[in-house]
Amino acid sequence: MRTDERTESGSWVTIAVEGASEMRMFVARPSAPAPHRAIIVMQEAFGVNSHIRDVTARFAREGFVAVAPELFHRTGTGVEGRYDAFAEMKPHFSALTSEGIIADAKAAHGWLVSQRDVDASRVCATGYCLGGRASFLANSALPLAAAASYYAGGMPAVLDRVSSLHGPQTFFWGGRDKNIRAEHRRAVSDAFEGTGKSLTSVLFSQADHGFFCDQRSAYEPNAAREAWALTLAFFADYARP
Repeated sequence: MRTDERTESGSWVTIAVEGASEMRMFVARPSAPAPHRAIIVMQEAFGVNSHIRDVTARFAREGFVAVAPELFHRTGTGVEGRYDAFAEMKPHFSALTSEGIIADAKAAHGWLVSQRDVDASRVCATGYCLGGRASFLANSALPLAAAASYYAGGMPAVLDRVSSLHGPQTFFWGGRDKNIRAEHRRAVSDAFEGTGKSLTSVLFSQADHGFFCDQRSAYEPNAAREAWALTLAFFADYARP
């Protein structure tokens, strides 16, 4: 591991990923005394951009050692895109696999639990869009305390992993999301039936895809504030501060 650069809100580190190239992560630390909870913040399809870095820093202010791994590291370093230009991100997005995402999550988790100021029993994950699915995959592969997924795309393809989940799982959805329709949300809920796994599913009927991001036209401030409060309460229940 090496530290690449420091910013006002955090720093970049580079870590090894099994079977792949090195991966950069944005790291933000709390100012309170250790030991700390920790969280893996999974990016949208637009990279570890200023929004994701800001969210990572917000979690640090809430007492988490927070990391945001660059999931696009196999196709580029420092890859970021504009919210109105998804086509430019498609080559990076399309190159992702569940196996690669899990390898990245394992590397991020391994780095976190090696830190002296992190309580290894209180590591969580969250993510947005692509990252919502990545957070779910991380929860299925790692001993996480809990995971939260915002408007997680592509979930039907990975629902066979529900029985492998370690911690409770929460999903946040937008009722106006034309990409993630009601049948997709129902498929997620149905997959949990009879598994004994803990599921919370929250639908904001007034919200669209990307409602949590204040840099997107779909930003819905009421839903964003409420989802943030629910997320913190959820992690307080299962990874107590």
